[in-house]
Amino acid sequence: MLTLHSVTAGYGGSTVLRDVDFTVGAGEVVALLGPNGAGKSTLLRLATGFVTPESGRVELDGDDVTGQAPHQLARRGVCLLPESRGVFPSLTVLDNLRIQAGQRAVRETVAELGELFPALTGRLNQTAGSLSGGEQQMLALFRAYVTRPKVVLVDEASLGLAPLVIDKIYDSLGRLVERGMSVVIVEQYVHRVLELARTVYVLRRGEVVHAGAAAEITPAEVYEKYLGLEEGVA
Repeated sequence: MLTLHSVTAGYGGSTVLRDVDFTVGAGEVVALLGPNGAGKSTLLRLATGFVTPESGRVELDGDDVTGQAPHQLARRGVCLLPESRGVFPSLTVLDNLRIQAGQRAVRETVAELGELFPALTGRLNQTAGSLSGGEQQMLALFRAYVTRPKVVLVDEASLGLAPLVIDKIYDSLGRLVERGMSVVIVEQYVHRVLELARTVYVLRRGEVVHAGAAAEITPAEVYEKYLGLEEGVA
């Protein structure tokens, strides 16, 4: 579905990703893990057109889409939910829904919102920026239900959220997979994402230090790779 072939990328002459290979299969959940500064967000931005690789290529459904703009990739079915939640904070929840829905009927959109996130239906006239962090994440995540992309990339799915809200977010991510979408999740709670993911990649210093089945690695082993302990680095 989505493949990065030997990509190297960065900002202003500073290399962040080095010769990275990364693959997401159809209907697959991929966990993208690593310490702060490992290059996880850069990888997501590269996959969605916000960063152009210095070398290597990006493929979507087997087509070379390297260098295509974010709006072009969005039309082809790539959806990024950034760490900043990806909502318009000064607009109401209802106006955010109108933007998400595009040509779709707003009444139909609100009805679906009520099925997935009923707490938000009572806040339609509230500005998105005044919602709690969990509510903002729900509103951002709802965009994937409305636009029905092929691949959803979620940066820090549970950052700053309460455990009960995290449960709701992960339940919603699971429903996306049930609808046939592929999902890439950058996550700080390693144990939680390993329960949902089929494949896990670990980045460290811009390089892939582990790629394999999520069922075959423990959270403790992931953290060892964060620190480079497999190489004897303290």
